[in-house]
Amino acid sequence: MEYLVKSGSPEKQRVGCVVVGVFDRRKPSPQAQALDDAGNGLIGSVMRRGDMDGKLGQTTMLHGLDDMLCDRILLVGCGRQQDFDQAAYRKACRAAARELDRVGGVDAAHYLPELNVKALDDIGWTVKQALLVTEEVFYRFEACRGSNYKPYSRKLSRLTFQVPRRSDLPAGERAIREAEAIAAGVNYAKDLGNLPGNICTPTYLAEQAQTLAKQYKGISTKVLDEAEMEKLGMGSLLAVSRGSRQPAKLIVMEYMKGPKNAKPTVLVGKGLTFDSGGISIKPGAAMDEMKYDMCGGASVFGAMKAAAELELPMNLVGVVPSSENLPDGEAVKPGDILTSMSGQTIEILNTDAEGRLILCDALTYVEKNYQSDVVVDMATLTGAAVIALGSEAAALYANNSSLRRALRDAGEAVGDRAWPMPLWEEYQSQLDSNFADMANVGGRAAGSITAASFLHRFARKLRWAHLDIAGVAWKTGKDKGATGRPVGLLTEFLIARANAGQ
Repeated sequence: MEYLVKSGSPEKQRVGCVVVGVFDRRKPSPQAQALDDAGNGLIGSVMRRGDMDGKLGQTTMLHGLDDMLCDRILLVGCGRQQDFDQAAYRKACRAAARELDRVGGVDAAHYLPELNVKALDDIGWTVKQALLVTEEVFYRFEACRGSNYKPYSRKLSRLTFQVPRRSDLPAGERAIREAEAIAAGVNYAKDLGNLPGNICTPTYLAEQAQTLAKQYKGISTKVLDEAEMEKLGMGSLLAVSRGSRQPAKLIVMEYMKGPKNAKPTVLVGKGLTFDSGGISIKPGAAMDEMKYDMCGGASVFGAMKAAAELELPMNLVGVVPSSENLPDGEAVKPGDILTSMSGQTIEILNTDAEGRLILCDALTYVEKNYQSDVVVDMATLTGAAVIALGSEAAALYANNSSLRRALRDAGEAVGDRAWPMPLWEEYQSQLDSNFADMANVGGRAAGSITAASFLHRFARKLRWAHLDIAGVAWKTGKDKGATGRPVGLLTEFLIARANAGQ
């Protein structure tokens, strides 16, 4: 798909489709009014017949436009004008994208970015969001279809986002460049997440990291195997992989495009390619969705790809500890005590709390090998995060207030939200063990918080944040599939840091 940004009147567009907004109670946007004036009241007559009321998300496609240069007009309901905020704008753009996905024309002019969004005056934001929402709707996963499957064919190949003034073009062009990179990263993370566990193994992820290094000159990759991890004392990570025939990998990607002595930003992502729960085995229902337990790692891959696409002038490291968690005679058992790379010992009370076991050694590896500026880890870590926040926001923990604020702001800006949660020392006592330095679970109460508190024990010396993405990384039901979150948040965060010279 080719995305462009231009400035021009809607009635002068010689394209397959022109997209304009209509507000509630049949109130045309200025762009819709311009088309109506040029079309001898065509849009007004359609609204009077009741085919378009302007309700948020409603769409009506107009054909047979003898007096117009365009072949079609897509009317998109935007709801009450006084309530047209960022969420409503995204919903309107999503409705437009669904119609454009099936339209017959090869090109379209998209005028929703020209609308006034409540409490916002940022043409770059409206262009970026329109593109990101469009890419979200257009995404298809077809990698595992059989030879008789006919791939989805979309005729639309060029979409032009319209801005009010020529002076808005630079901001619009910058927004397209950033949004295309974010979308590329999100789609890459979706592809990895949607692959089944028999294809997307730890070895496969390692090969993907090596492929990224070949695609982008700025990325270099190294992969530690189990023997190398054992030498480093990664007893916690290796314990998780003992029940699997697939060897664990520690994947390290470096993108060093900043000043030579600048401390890197480090992203760490849980790469658990399938999680049965181990000896503490999960219920069978929806266990297929545990292929998504590597979405934290997939997000690191997506963010690295987006940063390389944008050629961000910064130093960035991506670390993905990857394993499977399966039951076997060699598998770690409840009651076992592990020694982590940090030297701290861990009593296993539940083998299904394995993500923190591979992440803690990865965090220690980062501490010992990089003089980092900030470290952000992300993981589909706890069902408790889903109970607390549902699918709207990731749970955000941080031991540094400025880092917490920067991540939250990045999520708000790109529509990939995270919500701050407490990391108080009082929660640490729930991890007390009679036999080891700590237990790997803290009980039913405050499950997401105690999981973050566990990780914090391995990040005391770091400026660190943790994103529990269990509620946002994939969708269930008829729309089942990876979401690519929080690649958008991470990339927006990286862009802001690069712009600030961090």
